[in-house]
Amino acid sequence: MNTSFLLQVNLGDTTAQAASAASKTSSVLSEISIWELAKMGGWYIMIPLAICSVLAVYIFIERFLAIQKALRGEKNFMENIKLFVKQGNLDAAKNLCFNTNNPMARMVGKGISRIGKPMSDIAASVENVGKLEISNLEQRLSVLATISGVAPMIGFLGTVIGMISTFHQMTIDGVEIDSLAGGIMQAMVTTVAGLIVGIIAYIAYNYLVSKVEKVIHQMEGGSIEFLDILEEPEN
Repeated sequence: MNTSFLLQVNLGDTTAQAASAASKTSSVLSEISIWELAKMGGWYIMIPLAICSVLAVYIFIERFLAIQKALRGEKNFMENIKLFVKQGNLDAAKNLCFNTNNPMARMVGKGISRIGKPMSDIAASVENVGKLEISNLEQRLSVLATISGVAPMIGFLGTVIGMISTFHQMTIDGVEIDSLAGGIMQAMVTTVAGLIVGIIAYIAYNYLVSKVEKVIHQMEGGSIEFLDILEEPEN
């Protein structure tokens, strides 16, 4: 009977100590800031991820502004071009294209400069300018796509390195639950950071690609309309 009572007392004390330790751990974790979590990840992993995040934000803003600028066009642009071409006022048409700063205007301007040559030559010159414009719009998008794939891998690398370091420390100091839990949490921080950067970069990349496709459709429509203007029979 005494042994049973002592066992109950010991079990009760152990449970109380475990509960107290858990509450202390929870209190400590709840007070950890984002900056402290970032420091836990290790500078050799978090600095590359920070560079990737800054680069992704810069590319997104810069490309977004450039694509938005390409989407903007002068109202009744093609109607004015048609009017000038029908009147034979090619200088006015060229000036309008020069003063309208978007890819479609540059394509049409190139086509106007080729008027008088065979239609195949005009169509080829317009197409070549369109390819160059699309290439300019897609600048650095590949970097954004690379960041979306590389950032999670960098984060996972940090996790693997952190786990290796934790298990190495365990072989030296022995198994301690507190140190094991802290090491695993520290290792997981880099994975979370890498996933956050990767997801943001992936969403930004796909959004910009969809905007570029809108510009491409706009350019295709403008080039077809311009060629139709040139092929219309004169009255």
